[in-house]
Amino acid sequence: MEVLQLLISGLANGCVYGLIALGFVLIYKATEAVNFAQGDFMMIGAFVSLGLTNAEYMNLPFWVAAPLTISIMAVFGYLLDLFVLRHLFGQNQTAVVILTIAMGFVLRFVAGIIWGHEPQTLESPLALGDIHIGGVVLGLADVAIIIVTFLMTWFLYQFFQRTKLGLAMQAASQNQMAAYFMGIPVKRVQGLIWGLSGATAAVAGILFASKGAIDPNAGLLGIKAFAAAVIGGFGSLPGALAGGLIVGVIEPFAARYFPAGYSQIAPYALLLAVLIFRPHGLFSQVRVKKV
Repeated sequence: MEVLQLLISGLANGCVYGLIALGFVLIYKATEAVNFAQGDFMMIGAFVSLGLTNAEYMNLPFWVAAPLTISIMAVFGYLLDLFVLRHLFGQNQTAVVILTIAMGFVLRFVAGIIWGHEPQTLESPLALGDIHIGGVVLGLADVAIIIVTFLMTWFLYQFFQRTKLGLAMQAASQNQMAAYFMGIPVKRVQGLIWGLSGATAAVAGILFASKGAIDPNAGLLGIKAFAAAVIGGFGSLPGALAGGLIVGVIEPFAARYFPAGYSQIAPYALLLAVLIFRPHGLFSQVRVKKV
């Protein structure tokens, strides 16, 4: 029962990593850039939800605040691309990486000014109940995280594989100039994918805040999510989820059965091993660029 309880807890945490990793993969699939502020997007989404929901702030019903939060973060992602990132259009992707790292520091600073640096708890109905199955206790938040994560991964995978917009996004990532000459509105497509990434981060933030307290440093969770995305295969949406689950499951077992501190380095030790023996990730498919 202890092993099963650790497994369930690890899967729930891994799904949060997976949701953040999905944001990494979305940006990469559309622009071939890495958004190192994705974890901070998640943190901002959590705090926006808290600000809309909690009694000391706006006191909106949770089921009204949640979709409103997702919409706000989607608009935030789109406007960020419109007013900031488009000025780097056609530049080396290193510039985007450096910009997103700086953006993460700015977002953590802004969150600290607005909501403070003390941990706060989201007043979520998902945190108010447990499900008992035999000797295993499942929190409603954990169940919601697992279900929502799998549904979002399936939806995004179908979106990229079966819709014209999804295919246009992939084409734009492979060769922006060629996609532009083929009639694809590259800048608008990239704005939409940043908006979609913001919405995904908002979902991750709401679910993460439903599990426990949040503070501005919660955005640093993006480092583990980045490791999960690399482990799964950076261009693969199912791989991002699988990588998140692997990282999430490793942590509680390492904390339980290994000396103190090993759980913190276990995901990165696995990342190092994957980069050595399978550099493209466990579930990636190497393919030739084409438009």
